[in-house]
Amino acid sequence: METITLKLNEKHHGAFYVMEGGERLGEMVIGIKDHDLTVYHTEVFPDGEGKGIGKKLLEHMVDYARKNNLMVIALCPYVFAQFKRHPEAYADIWKNKE
Repeated sequence: METITLKLNEKHHGAFYVMEGGERLGEMVIGIKDHDLTVYHTEVFPDGEGKGIGKKLLEHMVDYARKNNLMVIALCPYVFAQFKRHPEAYADIWKNKE
């Protein structure tokens, strides 16, 4: 079973990690400053491919942003594409719409 954890350093930079059995399947690199959560990069590693890891990371990040009243700056091409494809689902948290 996969678990997703968030690890941040003292400057509030870090990532959401998807782990399964001690193995990292994917990550979403982020930074938090004031009321903004910037997503820089999403990566799914070979052992995580085809398991919906990217979508799970996206859902976890969105849930975290909503719970913490953060606006998302989608610099990551994957996150930006998902936000653009489904603007109604993310309008409440999407800061850089265009």
